Amino acid sequence: MEEQMEQVVSMPRLGEKAPEFEAPTTHGVLNLSDFKGSWLIIFSHPADFTPVCTTEFMAFAQLYPELKKRGVELMGLSVDSVTSHIAWVRNIEEKTGVKIPFPVIADLNKDVSMKFGMVHPGQSKTETVRCVFVIDPNQVIRLILYYPLTTGRNMDEILRVVDALQTTDANKVATPANWRPGDMVIVPPPSTQEMAEERLNQGYECVDWYFCKRKL
Repeated sequence: MEEQMEQVVSMPRLGEKAPEFEAPTTHGVLNLSDFKGSWLIIFSHPADFTPVCTTEFMAFAQLYPELKKRGVELMGLSVDSVTSHIAWVRNIEEKTGVKIPFPVIADLNKDVSMKFGMVHPGQSKTETVRCVFVIDPNQVIRLILYYPLTTGRNMDEILRVVDALQTTDANKVATPANWRPGDMVIVPPPSTQEMAEERLNQGYECVDWYFCKRKL
């Protein structure tokens, strides 16, 4: 049975189109194509009415305004029902005062979970692990993060990566380790010997011909 489960699970890869889906959510039936032209984050959680997931939903709700400023939509997912999702979202607001503004997919038949490779039998055969998929306006997967059931996600890192992806797309650059908005970015390396020689005279901050940074 475990071998069969492992064979069915698909694992989307970076640079590939996100799998199309249609699913019931707390905001009605939604399709992936409804979000074409916008950045989208889809994240899965193991189960409603659980403590770590509750802290994450509160944190995602607090992050949501910053994502919206960047043109990013947000969707949650678990294998619980719409009724369970609604009850849990209402409970979070009642007990903590935090309103959940984004839709939550009710993936009872695991259709979306299996397409996105969210069920990892080594962690749980029935629950989704904590996945994060960042999907660009062309509906291409740009980032995948996996967290174990016991570890809540870092919202600051998710926002940092969104900023980095949008910056690299807009400016055709790369971002170094621990990059934050306002930091210097990495200039693409030269592709010819002539360009390598010119590079050192272009006003960049260079460690060597292949490693130069600049301000935006």
